[in-house]
Amino acid sequence: MFRLAATYSDLIKVFIVRGIVFMEEQAVPYGEEIDEYELSSVHVLGEIDEEPVAAGRIRFLQDTAKLERLAIRPQYRKKGYGHQLVDYMMDVVRKNGIYKFRIHAQTHLADFYGEHGFSIQGDRFEEAGILHFRMVRSEM
Repeated sequence: MFRLAATYSDLIKVFIVRGIVFMEEQAVPYGEEIDEYELSSVHVLGEIDEEPVAAGRIRFLQDTAKLERLAIRPQYRKKGYGHQLVDYMMDVVRKNGIYKFRIHAQTHLADFYGEHGFSIQGDRFEEAGILHFRMVRSEM
């Protein structure tokens, strides 16, 4: 179901999922959704029968990895794919020898990420017009 995006076609599918979730559903402007980190990041694609259903992005920051842009298309939610996506992304990070994780979680998803061992760090803040928490997890 999940794999690293390895081709231009894979990246197009990643951006389709993100466009549906962030730009269409959550009204995030294109200039905030697509940024200068796209080419230096690792992208994850989730598919069912070649249909793109999920996406995520990993940025490696020295001894920490930042999980970003996690998205599940609306009709595929509440089926466990979000949990599978987080687990897959953390496995990718661990295989690179990194055991510290960061995420900017939309506030309504704080409990979801808490189930994966993330804890809130600091106060709420706004990003792309949406309230978020900084969340961290360390396996060290």
